[in-house]
Amino acid sequence: MDANLARAWSLPAACYVDPSIFCAEREAIFARTWQLAGDGAQVAGAGDFFTCEVAGEPMLIARDEGGRLRAFYNVCRHRAGPAAQGCGRRKVFRCAYHGWTYDLQGALVSATEFEGVEDFRREEFGLRPARVEEWSGLVFINLDDKAEPLASSLGELPSQVAGYRSSHLVLAERRQYQVACNWKTYVDNYLEGFHLPSVHPGLSREVDYSAYAGEVYGRHCKQWSRIRSDGDGGGRSYSSGGTEEAAYFWIYPNWMLNYYPGNVQVNVVRPLETEKTEVSFEWYCAPGVAGSEAFVAAVKLAHQTQLEDGAICETVQKNLHSRSYERGRYSITQEKCVHHFHRLYAEAMAGTVTMAEAHHPDPLS
Repeated sequence: MDANLARAWSLPAACYVDPSIFCAEREAIFARTWQLAGDGAQVAGAGDFFTCEVAGEPMLIARDEGGRLRAFYNVCRHRAGPAAQGCGRRKVFRCAYHGWTYDLQGALVSATEFEGVEDFRREEFGLRPARVEEWSGLVFINLDDKAEPLASSLGELPSQVAGYRSSHLVLAERRQYQVACNWKTYVDNYLEGFHLPSVHPGLSREVDYSAYAGEVYGRHCKQWSRIRSDGDGGGRSYSSGGTEEAAYFWIYPNWMLNYYPGNVQVNVVRPLETEKTEVSFEWYCAPGVAGSEAFVAAVKLAHQTQLEDGAICETVQKNLHSRSYERGRYSITQEKCVHHFHRLYAEAMAGTVTMAEAHHPDPLS
């Protein structure tokens, strides 16, 4: 992956359609990066918990009696049943399979029907822990015990978003979408405003494409544009006093922060299958704003934009199978963020798949 944007070629089509590459990504990328797991408000008090999946692993996040946030593999050490299900508040976790019970620190409390089992040491059968950290009210998990701390991985991001004054905002809306495309197809689309005039007529009336710009940093990108004063998406009418711009932050490999005047949107792109992706949207706004006409209009616009993005990504995904396409080139003015993503991806995947293996065969050659 050439560092010079003017000379670089994009990822081979096989990277988007080959199931073996998809499997390799799970270990090389998603099991080694900080993954956004949920909202910190879900585990605000002692005993609060929620379950989720990270890199194909079932996970359990809980707050213990001392206020410490903990994460465990949600796998009972007896016969691999679920230690917990859903979300809520518990004093202990009881496996739904055979009733083994664990405390909030993950220690095994009770192993039912295990009397007489020789050389069984209860202290050796606690839930396996995983690394968990919080930032800006969000909970992150990393399956790699040797990974750098979350703060280090975020680099300049915390200082860059500090001016958007989002600490007082609360979760107001949550939606999920499934898109029939590879997760990278969706991320590629997010990382450029090139398609804005063609694909998003409603959003184009809200943000000024002529002022659209992007910059790359160590492990994230920022895109931004002015918000039009005559836009119809309701952005300006509930401004919290911040700058009148839309700012889009992508953080490697698969989550985003979208800042508008008065609200923040958090996106997570979760690979389900080689050509099936789930995208979650969570909107945060000031208390009491969620029912306003402006906020409802903003959510409506975001929903329409997501439907448009989903449609074009699904078409692109189908076309990536075409014998006519192998790789593409980058627009120097519009696609430097896509190029940055592809270079980070190639670095992470180095050694897991060769370019020969990723070559998209041409049956006509």
